[in-house]
Amino acid sequence: VTLLYAVLHMRHSLKYFDKMRCLRKRSAVSFLGVLVVCLLFMNLYIEDGYVLEGDKQLIRETATHQLNPERYVHSFKDLSNFSGSINISYRYLAGTPLPRKRYLTIGLSSVKRKKGNYLLETIKSIFEQSSYEELKEIAVVVQLADFDSAWCEGMVQDISQKFAHHIIAGRLIVIHVPEDYYPVLDGLKRNYNDPEDRVKFRSKQNVDYAFLLNFCANLSDYYVMLEDDVRCSKNFLTAVKKVITSREGSYWVTLEFSKLGYIGKLYHSHDLPRLAHFLLMFYQEMPCDWLLIHFRGLLAQKEVIRFKPSLFQHMGYYSSYKGAENKLKDDDFEEESFDIPDNPPANLHTNMNVFENYEASKAYSSIDEYFWGKAPSSGDFYGIVFEKPIKVSKIKVVTGTEDRQNDILHHGALEVGEKIVGNKKGRQCTTYLRLGEFKNGNFEITDVEHKVLFDINCMRILVTKSQKEWLIIRSISVWTSQTPSQ
Repeated sequence: VTLLYAVLHMRHSLKYFDKMRCLRKRSAVSFLGVLVVCLLFMNLYIEDGYVLEGDKQLIRETATHQLNPERYVHSFKDLSNFSGSINISYRYLAGTPLPRKRYLTIGLSSVKRKKGNYLLETIKSIFEQSSYEELKEIAVVVQLADFDSAWCEGMVQDISQKFAHHIIAGRLIVIHVPEDYYPVLDGLKRNYNDPEDRVKFRSKQNVDYAFLLNFCANLSDYYVMLEDDVRCSKNFLTAVKKVITSREGSYWVTLEFSKLGYIGKLYHSHDLPRLAHFLLMFYQEMPCDWLLIHFRGLLAQKEVIRFKPSLFQHMGYYSSYKGAENKLKDDDFEEESFDIPDNPPANLHTNMNVFENYEASKAYSSIDEYFWGKAPSSGDFYGIVFEKPIKVSKIKVVTGTEDRQNDILHHGALEVGEKIVGNKKGRQCTTYLRLGEFKNGNFEITDVEHKVLFDINCMRILVTKSQKEWLIIRSISVWTSQTPSQ
């Protein structure tokens, strides 16, 4: 409308000037050229930053976002500049998002497979493994990324029949991006001497995920990336929320809840536009999971932050690429009775000789890291002093690792204490109660609140006999009961 008005105004002006006979032909041509340039800039402004009132309904129907993939030919200079959304018109195949933001969006992209199809089972697992209260906080976005319209229509019918309730409730949305929006997928770079069809497959997959991330940017506070052949752990959302709360105040870009590929990678939703731009810029350079590692590093998270046990398991037997076999499994996955420990704030210390940077704090974290000390002597200890007295329901300590199975605590005990003395740098308890001995390098006890009559201030792992082997404390897990009375 604005453009039409401007053109009509231009014609009116030309007629006026023609009647006045004050403008020579050359001047008219110059004026027309300037006016066309102005109109082009005006049109770009309208497309990028302004929506006419009459077009709002169309925007709601197609979920239009701004920017064009073809613009990503310039060099990558500042990732923070890429915070706008991408110019894609999405087709809603089923469902529409509710206006209320959710806590977590779960995104998965699916294409037609030559063998097997696991998409329906994946969606089913997401919903079945979530409680009613958890379902209120999640949104599931499925992108059907195949260009075969018949396959897409068939999948939409199956999804709509099996999950109609979730679609109506606004927690399940199925979208599609027309092929016209995709960049060139033929004649791409073969950086790793991959076959041409393999390069095309993984490059398209990068674009698929970029479009999916772009769509999900404003649906929730957090976003987790899954594949379309994944099984979920029971109450995975509660576990995710617990981990996010435990990281409050610390900087992170990606939290990992599976060690496989790009399954279970969690992001702040405000980072999704930048990640989408990043995948589009380098879509033909390397596989998606490699790009995710580079993205994390560019945003200054150098180390992997991965939690165990894993919340998501790969269940597909056949890959979406040519139906090849894919038997990868995450051996850290636990489907039932998943329970992340509370591990309340505490000061950690030891008198053992620590090896390199495997310091005491790494044993008390749910991240996949550990404490490693040189051969301990009888009387050596690993101590935990809680910031506040707590009531404990369960304690579990694991020593050694799969590749260093002899670096366990061969002879040791676990004790809890009360009555703290000393200042903050050297606090310790005056009395301790022994709860039990280590067996095969491990210790576990439940119902602690019924066995210990006092609020616990300290906990320590005590070496009861010297050993030649070094000691790895892989994890210390503490579950609390109700807050003690003050």
